[in-house]
Amino acid sequence: MVFFLISMLAIVGMLLSEIPVAFAFGLGALLFAVLTESNISFLMPHGFQTSSGFALLALPLFIMAGTLMGKGGITERLLNFINAFVGRTKGGLGAVTVLACAMFGAISGSATAAIAAIGQIMVPRMVKEGYPEGHATALVACSSVLAIMIPPSIPMIVFAIAGGISVGAAFLSTLIPGLMLTTIYCLLNFVFLRNNDTIVIAPKQPFTETAREIATTGSQAFFSLLMPLIILGGIYSGVFTPTEAAAVAVIYSAVVAMFIYRGMTLAGLYQAIVSSAVITGSIMAVLFFLFIMSRTMVLEQIPNQLADLLISISDNKIIILLMINVLLLLIGMIVDDVSGGILAAVIFLPVIKAIGVDPVHFAAIVGTNLGLGNISPPCAPLLYMAGAINKLSLDKYLKPTLKFLVFGHLPMVFIVTYIPEISLFLPELVLGKF
Repeated sequence: MVFFLISMLAIVGMLLSEIPVAFAFGLGALLFAVLTESNISFLMPHGFQTSSGFALLALPLFIMAGTLMGKGGITERLLNFINAFVGRTKGGLGAVTVLACAMFGAISGSATAAIAAIGQIMVPRMVKEGYPEGHATALVACSSVLAIMIPPSIPMIVFAIAGGISVGAAFLSTLIPGLMLTTIYCLLNFVFLRNNDTIVIAPKQPFTETAREIATTGSQAFFSLLMPLIILGGIYSGVFTPTEAAAVAVIYSAVVAMFIYRGMTLAGLYQAIVSSAVITGSIMAVLFFLFIMSRTMVLEQIPNQLADLLISISDNKIIILLMINVLLLLIGMIVDDVSGGILAAVIFLPVIKAIGVDPVHFAAIVGTNLGLGNISPPCAPLLYMAGAINKLSLDKYLKPTLKFLVFGHLPMVFIVTYIPEISLFLPELVLGKF
């Protein structure tokens, strides 16, 4: 346990020193292996073997699908359709942003992709309509984590693989919490803006005009709306696996972007592929070193030792879950959602099983909590990304972010943690025994 703590402190120190995440975990894994006198020649093949698993192919494919959506005009048509419903109300564009992030999550499964695709379009549009820059940026950052919770979710894929549970069950465990958080963020957006007089509200129009606008934007967004239905319907009907669904998503988005919406040329397709490859390469480098480190942790029985330690502090399930949530929050603050999913599975699943918590319920806890950590200062990788995309300093959007977290996301973490039926209902209904 001492060597593990030394390695983790070294990793945290390197991350705070702005050393790239992959190198930080690589050096940390090497340090841990040396301290424990582990056989590195045995650990390296394990890293390669685990990284080449069939299920993990879904990760680069969903990333590519999200990139194609953003660059091919698919995302903008989704935004226009949602805007037709609520865009003519005070705070309506904010609700459009939240709903768009949720729908984008149902296709790409990536919070970073949601920020890149939705943030670049919606923040300038909101600011133009009189929204405070800080509120607009904070809303995009907080709503981006809905892509972690609305299936198919990339962090849930790697969590399920590392934890040895059903990918489909992990997907479904966060769906109801994700929809609940979507509703909460929409409501908070309206509440926080109720006294704002700078927002430009589009003039009211007759119901027939609104219906015509909905029909027009709906027909334009038809192929965009069909995409999540094909992906999720295919997965849960058993037509194809999550990995095959990711491949279908790539082909579908490329065809729609190039030949139906004609928002992408061959040069644009090449750029999207290169961009997806760069993102995938950086993530896979992190995962490779994490798989090596997790294997070393298992061989040294670190998870079992941690379970014994937490249970020695208290045998009360409520207290243990609270301690795990605090640790998950800290992990989410330091690393990205994908890396956090693997660490959570390796470190905490033995503790969870020891206190009688269903691993699928824990998947929902991880998905909800890591999202909170990713947008919680001081590290907050997703929060800083939202600010960087919109070139805004942290002090401009920190306060509105904290308001969304305290009144929205934090209560959701406690609800998911202590009411397991919310996360287990759909997996049991759709999959039965998992």
